Amino acid sequence: MVLAIVPLTSCNDWLDVQPHSQIEDSELFSSESGYKEALAGVYSSMVSTATYAKEMTFGFIGVLGQEWDYYSSAQYDAVATYDYEAAYPTNYINAIWKNNYTGISNVNNLLAHIDDDISLFSEDNYGVIKGEALALRAMLHFDLLRCFGVSFSVNPDMPSIPYSTALDYHVFPQLTVSEAANRVLADLQQAESLLRQYDPIATGRVITELDDNGYLINRRVHLNYYAVKALQARVYMWMGRYDEALVAADEVIASEVFTWSTLENMERGYDRSLADEHIFALNNLTLKADIADNYFSEGSTSSFAVNRERLLTYYDNATQDYRYTFLFKAGSGTTFDNRYITKYDEPATSDSYYRYKMPLIRMPEMYLIKSEAEYRATSSDDALSTLNYLRTKRNLPALQELPADYYGELINEYRREFLGEGQLFFLYKRLNHPVITYSDIDPVATRSYTFPLPLSEIQSADREDNR
Repeated sequence: MVLAIVPLTSCNDWLDVQPHSQIEDSELFSSESGYKEALAGVYSSMVSTATYAKEMTFGFIGVLGQEWDYYSSAQYDAVATYDYEAAYPTNYINAIWKNNYTGISNVNNLLAHIDDDISLFSEDNYGVIKGEALALRAMLHFDLLRCFGVSFSVNPDMPSIPYSTALDYHVFPQLTVSEAANRVLADLQQAESLLRQYDPIATGRVITELDDNGYLINRRVHLNYYAVKALQARVYMWMGRYDEALVAADEVIASEVFTWSTLENMERGYDRSLADEHIFALNNLTLKADIADNYFSEGSTSSFAVNRERLLTYYDNATQDYRYTFLFKAGSGTTFDNRYITKYDEPATSDSYYRYKMPLIRMPEMYLIKSEAEYRATSSDDALSTLNYLRTKRNLPALQELPADYYGELINEYRREFLGEGQLFFLYKRLNHPVITYSDIDPVATRSYTFPLPLSEIQSADREDNR
């Protein structure tokens, strides 16, 4: 077995390069640096347009959530109508399956060796690396479950995905939605135990560039302790375990590790990805050239955009909303009415802290989870207070009472907050919502919320129908 890795780098560059070579396991896992490189290779593999650098954020998943007015019609028209048997959707679905399971296999390879090599590690690195690897395995599986498993609220006993804990996922049985979700929680629990003890973001240990070449400095671009708690909150919400989701979200909020992006930075054109609010983000060195310029620019035929009037509808005509004011740019000429998000277009003049970040989990999600969990616990006053706290941070007036259609407002807030980040479609799915706004297709009746398993998987592993 061989594994793609990245070379050793300076302290701030552990996730700044792409895998470029392959070496045998015996060499890779013969040193602590080899484990660091193996883990970095998994993170780097997630920076793929097939998954989190496009299709699992603003591309395929964004179009499924009806977030955009404009996109490449040739590539996404069939996606917008949930025609999963058409060529492009089939390719997107197959690539998500393949890429995530490849990442899982590489994580499993690391985990298969690490307990035999504890003596190789210095300071807290064994606990941190193993904890992150377990969290990565959980996250990659959970996103596969959100794609290929029916909504938990619909049928937790429906066949879904295999949960791979070794190099070849084909040998693992297809689990039900409930079984797969519980396996995700089990990995997150192990990760939590390790990272609570060893992760500097949780322990308060101060890391400098003199400490192990600064390896543990940039915790927000790693699946850190609080990212694990945030993932737990997501999974618990998915499973309808709202009290436990509230506890997990509250811990992230109460940590006060994650602040709100400032008006000053927004006005200066800095922090467009809202990096201060990132709980977990991917480091993508080509973010501007590959993402902003190719997919959110009036000069590109591959761009995604929202019409000016529709964007005003998204934000209820509240043009003072910081997200509306600072996170979009207008087209010109024939694209005058187009609005392009600037989340991935950080200027080179920004501090390096703000550049190259693709957010996968941000703090506002914890407040929305908290508000929903409180609402479901019939604590309407608490739910309103939590929702209003988020609104005021976005320069919106507090609501005097909860809207009669609370879930309609929740969906609108997810759209406003996470446009281009891949969360809206999964919210619709978790709620098994009968309507996806801006689509005339019934996603429940057409089973559009669940992707069909790849044909190769059905043929080679004799899987049951997952829809």
